[in-house]
Amino acid sequence: MPALAALIAVTAVWGVTFVQVKDAVAIYPLFAFLAVRYALATGALAVVGVARLPRLGRSGIAAGVFVGVLLAAAIALQTAGLERTTVSSTGFITGLYVVFTPLFALVLFRAHVGREVWVGVAFALLGLALLSGIDAGSTLGDALVLASAAAQALQIVMIERYAVRYDAVGLTLVEMATCFVGFVAIALVLGDLSIPRGATVWGALIVTGVFASALAYLIQVWAQRRLSAPRIAIVFSLETVWAGFFGYVFSGDRLGWAGWIGCASIMGGIVLAEPAAAGALVRLVRRA
Repeated sequence: MPALAALIAVTAVWGVTFVQVKDAVAIYPLFAFLAVRYALATGALAVVGVARLPRLGRSGIAAGVFVGVLLAAAIALQTAGLERTTVSSTGFITGLYVVFTPLFALVLFRAHVGREVWVGVAFALLGLALLSGIDAGSTLGDALVLASAAAQALQIVMIERYAVRYDAVGLTLVEMATCFVGFVAIALVLGDLSIPRGATVWGALIVTGVFASALAYLIQVWAQRRLSAPRIAIVFSLETVWAGFFGYVFSGDRLGWAGWIGCASIMGGIVLAEPAAAGALVRLVRRA
């Protein structure tokens, strides 16, 4: 299924950016980084998205701003937590949105969540529990990432409501622009806004701005016309596996046997909840 293959590719990009972002914000202010990241994301989408904004109407603009605020909160909390904890811990705690998403969908919209999805959630949660045995950072850092996971889950649930109503490019453009405005305002108040310098910072900005933001969230809106929010969240939990893998390769993080069993459990949960994901993942790996 094209939607699943695209989402799996998105999670791989998100996984590798944990390492890039951690390195970049060590030498460049956090909110300045986020402001430039979403400036690039907004600019990339504006090329084709500005002409589509009238299709949204006032309600569509409001919807884009709302999910943009949720996304900005999720990204800010996650990145602030990443400064204080390990790459792998950030990736794995972020994966808890696989639990929050079906709960929000059920509580807010009485959405039907099939048995296979709950079984998939259980396997993913087991995997996250096993992965929690890795070396952790500070309690504050982990708490910030946990709050980010809750905000991200709510963003996924709301995108499901809006994706079928509004133009995907226009909605994503407003979402990215909202993040940009919010982060610029915070960076200005903190006095952190400055011109980025160096390959480490610019490399992270380009990858996160164009690929991990503009393209990734456009794919999310497109895919959520075809898949439910709980299923999206379960596929997105692959981000935690990629984060562990890239943390191992590039950042020296070590998972141990429990961590790798946890990764396998998360992938098993994805396959149980969305069997087509198995074929999509295999095809994607073969192309790599």
